[in-house]
Amino acid sequence: MPQACAICGRGTVTSFSVSHSKIKTKTTQKINLQSKKIGGQKERICTNCIKTLAKNSAK
Repeated sequence: MPQACAICGRGTVTSFSVSHSKIKTKTTQKINLQSKKIGGQKERICTNCIKTLAKNSAK
């Protein structure tokens, strides 16, 4: 399973962890994915999209 949102397509991002002595170590920042049922199918979507769906369905 890819580490990407099924709705918006956001995925992992590479970045650098910088120490006090300015030594850079490459790290990956993973997205917060949750399993939710949308339209009868289980999808892995990010928490930002869950928040947006809840806001739009309340209208």
